[in-house]
Amino acid sequence: MKSFNTFKIGVIFSLLFFLSQNLFASNFILNDDGLMDPRAIEKIDQIGLETKSKLNVNVYIYVKKSLGLPDKVDSKVKFDAIKKFENDVIKDMKGSYVLIITSIEDMHINLFESDDLKEIISKDDILDGYIIPLLASKDKNSLYAKVSAAMLNGYAAVSDTIAESRDMKLDSSIGSQGIVSSTIWRVFMYTLIVGGLLLYIYAMLKRRK
Repeated sequence: MKSFNTFKIGVIFSLLFFLSQNLFASNFILNDDGLMDPRAIEKIDQIGLETKSKLNVNVYIYVKKSLGLPDKVDSKVKFDAIKKFENDVIKDMKGSYVLIITSIEDMHINLFESDDLKEIISKDDILDGYIIPLLASKDKNSLYAKVSAAMLNGYAAVSDTIAESRDMKLDSSIGSQGIVSSTIWRVFMYTLIVGGLLLYIYAMLKRRK
């Protein structure tokens, strides 16, 4: 899992080098506390604009570094602070929307959707399959890289899911790169397994001699 997450983050960031590095205000990242690469922000904005124009859905991201809570805080106090944080952001949501919201140092992440998308978007699938594994990976990638990759990965998955539910495909989707990276990963894993078996057999034969 550790190697997979390192590889996947690397694949996602390799895509971003083809994008402009100019800073600009995003229409769909409401806050990032300086934790996201401008190339990831630009790609998210491309996906967001197409999702809005073709599907009439706004997909938002809100990233906060910390809620400023003490290191040792009562669980109820933390829960209340998180709910207030979420409610303050959600109260301005209108129309058809999805919101990915997280406070990194508080290890909290959640996803909200408007009523019309509740049967389409699976919060658990998006968070557990596309975001949390990248955020929680224990590897040499910086927090900056992990947050950028995880948010882009989850954002793209949300938009693709909505598009697929309407038999559409987004031109800005990173899905094809995801398929390529999965194929490369499988080949890499098979090579490791075969190589490991060969080394094991060689070691056993050498020991017998």
